[in-house]
Amino acid sequence: MQIKPRQHMLDIWRAMARHSFDDGKLVREDTDGLSSVADAERLLCLLYPATEVPAFRLDQPDTTERDVLRALEGVGSRLEIPPNLIAALSQFMRSHTGPDDSPTFAGGHYFRPAEPQQKLTHEQYRLGVVDSYSMSVTLCLATLGFLKVYEPSTTRPEVRRAIGELREATNTRLTAAMISLLRSFTVNVFDAESEQGKRLIQVIGQDGQSDRAVLQQFSRRFRPLRATVIESLSRGIQVDESIRDESQLFECGWAWGVVKDAPTITDLDVQVPGQPDGIADRLPYVYFTVIALDGIQDLFSDRTLTLGLLDADQQKLAEALRLRWELSQQYWSAIARFGSERWPLEDLPWQTTGLRLESEYFSLTVAAILVHDLVRRKATDDDLTRTVAIMERLADRGRVTSRMTRNDPAIELHNPGVTMPLAGSERSGGLLQWRMTDFSAQLLKRIVQLAELSRNIDAQDRLLRLGEQTFEHLWSRRIEDGEGAGLWDHARAVYPDARVSRRLSWSITERVTECLVAARNLYEQQPIRSPELAELARDLLSEATHLFGREQLEASTSADGSRGRAMRSIESRLDHARSLVDDRPATAFALALPVLRELDTLAQARSAAAQEV
Repeated sequence: MQIKPRQHMLDIWRAMARHSFDDGKLVREDTDGLSSVADAERLLCLLYPATEVPAFRLDQPDTTERDVLRALEGVGSRLEIPPNLIAALSQFMRSHTGPDDSPTFAGGHYFRPAEPQQKLTHEQYRLGVVDSYSMSVTLCLATLGFLKVYEPSTTRPEVRRAIGELREATNTRLTAAMISLLRSFTVNVFDAESEQGKRLIQVIGQDGQSDRAVLQQFSRRFRPLRATVIESLSRGIQVDESIRDESQLFECGWAWGVVKDAPTITDLDVQVPGQPDGIADRLPYVYFTVIALDGIQDLFSDRTLTLGLLDADQQKLAEALRLRWELSQQYWSAIARFGSERWPLEDLPWQTTGLRLESEYFSLTVAAILVHDLVRRKATDDDLTRTVAIMERLADRGRVTSRMTRNDPAIELHNPGVTMPLAGSERSGGLLQWRMTDFSAQLLKRIVQLAELSRNIDAQDRLLRLGEQTFEHLWSRRIEDGEGAGLWDHARAVYPDARVSRRLSWSITERVTECLVAARNLYEQQPIRSPELAELARDLLSEATHLFGREQLEASTSADGSRGRAMRSIESRLDHARSLVDDRPATAFALALPVLRELDTLAQARSAAAQEV
């Protein structure tokens, strides 16, 4: 099934407008106000494509395209859609603001009790989580960009007043989300002889070396990164002083929420209300690290920089987050590729060191960080090719591209999903868990990102085929009727043994939306240039140009005759083919062939005419 970003995005928008809007107003759900993660995901299904894809722009009503308007009939008419979106976003901001006017980042129903008989308290539902911080960064930036473009096009006093109020609330939420991300970053230092140290050495020791040799290699490999972390102690990164000892191992990344004893951020021009005490253990999770990286990169996007969306305080916070963004990418990318032969990431499934869990989902999250790093350094070498093979294996092991067997344990990846305990959450009154059900959507997202990065024809072809198979799998899982028709997720459509048949998941729906935006960016790129075809195309064009010059030596009976028209057509097509030979050699090759045939036909006709004379 070919990925058709425009058509499929319109299908999602049509389904979302039908489900979530009634007479232009956002329909409240049972979980509204309880989970800022789910509420943000729902709004991003609309706002993210509308601010990232020019053809889906809603902030300039005069340019909104007809098929977009038809898909969003439930949201409003051409002039009504922007004010109705502003009302929906304002509703979100109010729902997730505390009594002290500080933004809240509740995980809500995404939190799960560790014990079946355990009941979550209201305070536990309201706990902040990295998913919400990261999702809020993306949503707030999309909102600020939308308002900045739309505001000059309206003169209605009530709308301009709503824009001002929403902008203020959005800026407050964005700053609070960035502060919370800073306070959720952690560096965990531990001894090589500890249980966690032994597990890390086991994970990265793929070359059959002794534990001592692996430890020495770790020390050498991470010496520059360790030095950067030590240097960063003066820039707000909280870490045990024992990191200076090179015999100590360490991990860095994001905990599930604000870590215990994390200091408040005070060096800002405007203080944001509400920096609650953290309870999370200083334990980095690869899952939450990936989620944080996805949101933080939006702070440095071309759109954010071009529109000047960040104020002075936010720019200061963004630089601090960028340091942690780079540290985490470099660390986990190096861990994934540790050693000289087989990568630890190639040893599926990945084993987490702090939680003693293993799953293909964790392999995917580490691979996602590796993809971030490959994109950051624009890698198109062997690292990318090996990552493609890992994605193919994950798709197979996750039964995305292969047949499900009887009582197949792989179904747990998708339904009910992979569960993680949230270390430190027991301080809230009981241990909480977090469940991930979006394996297929996350897999597709990373496949498309790799395809966009790849400049190798074979690797990109493999990725495109894998992406199409994964997308077909996901598209088959849409809910067919009833609540959420046209959205996700109906796991039993592809996994008959799934425990839950249909359940509307904004998490999966939003990630599919992200995938379609990424696929659109992929198709916007120039095709990969083949050096071999470029050489052949130049040879063909050289010969065609020479033969065309020979034909021009012959007398033309009339410039308006058939021969004259043919010569002008040939000249135009040769010029066009020459203009494409550097960027699209295959197209230039295809254009040159009929020109050569036509020149040969002209030459034969001229020769036959000469013989008759």
